[in-house]
Amino acid sequence: MIKLGATGPEVFPIALGCMGMGRASVYGDSDEGESIATIHAALERGVNLIDTGDFYSNGRNELLVGKALAGRRDRAVLSVKFGALRAPDGGWTGFDARPAAVKNFLAHSLTRLGVDVIDIYRPARLDPAVPIEDTIGAVADMVKAGYVRHIGLSEVGAETIRRAAAVHPIVDLQIEYALVSRGPESTIFPTLDELGIAVTAYGVLSRGLLTGSRPTTQGRDFRAHLPRFAGGNAEKNQRLVDALARVAAARGVTPAQLAIAWVRAKGSSIVPLLGARTRAQLADAIAALDIVLAPDEVAALEAAVPADAIAGTRYAEAQMRHLDSER
Repeated sequence: MIKLGATGPEVFPIALGCMGMGRASVYGDSDEGESIATIHAALERGVNLIDTGDFYSNGRNELLVGKALAGRRDRAVLSVKFGALRAPDGGWTGFDARPAAVKNFLAHSLTRLGVDVIDIYRPARLDPAVPIEDTIGAVADMVKAGYVRHIGLSEVGAETIRRAAAVHPIVDLQIEYALVSRGPESTIFPTLDELGIAVTAYGVLSRGLLTGSRPTTQGRDFRAHLPRFAGGNAEKNQRLVDALARVAAARGVTPAQLAIAWVRAKGSSIVPLLGARTRAQLADAIAALDIVLAPDEVAALEAAVPADAIAGTRYAEAQMRHLDSER
């Protein structure tokens, strides 16, 4: 087990992200029954950190997670992101992290999830119009009131992390981190180490890119709009995909398992957050825990799949400009 920060809960070495589960997810529709079965299988295997967001599928994802956790709540560490604003048609209309909005979002999350308390509550992004101290202060009020147990952050930079931690203990930062997405290593990770804050790393498989997955031609698969999957970039990045596959095959493991093992090898306080949508994907991810990479193997893998060779940014340009973690 891994303890999240100095004051946080103990969690299994990998976590389950539920963003892609259920109807109208960002990857398109997926089978709700299989999604719930996957959450149940995760809990049976000891995977206890379950992550969702109140804006995933316009609230439907929280309803699905709540249904899956019914009768099993005591086995889960429930992590919820808030702040993104959605339109009835699913469009994105902005971000709101004002104190009053924080408490409003929380009230509805508790209702949809069917729980009395959320274990880790976090703003999904930094609201440039609201000081982080105000947002974290509002969540801290909810901790005192008993509706939240711990506070986390997501996609923010070193300065924001320090300011947030000065208001209330922060247990973890959720941020994208993968073989081909290594930006946090320069200033963010050293700050987290200094402050005793853990990492829940999402995008470990670069949204399926590293395993050869591609956007579906039908339905809503947001990856079709991401630079790394677009046109010439996709062709260039295939070389990295092939290189990872060769290294994995030589070791007798899957590319996904090797990518997960690499993230785990980069720090004892890093918990890969995997968006497994099926029980088979979950089993593949858990099997990665058996892989231990020596320092020379980590270096060899980084040489075979160099981060600076990736074509395209992890989000579109407009989104990248609004990421505090990229400043």
